[in-house]
Amino acid sequence: MRPRVEEVRIQGLGVIDEAVLVLSPGFTVVTGETGAGKTMVVTGLGLLFGGRADPARVRPGSDKATIEGT
Repeated sequence: MRPRVEEVRIQGLGVIDEAVLVLSPGFTVVTGETGAGKTMVVTGLGLLFGGRADPARVRPGSDKATIEGT
């Protein structure tokens, strides 16, 4: 059985200062304008599941990036 992510909180990652993504069961699509932060949302999900962090992705002016999920 795969783990189910219900909510992702992202702070200080790329263009995202602070965001909360609430996910429902089934198919989820991430859409938006260029520069809206879609790549950072996918990057955050990768980090949540153990991906390697890149310090260059920390938002300029932030001390750190934080990814939390339930």
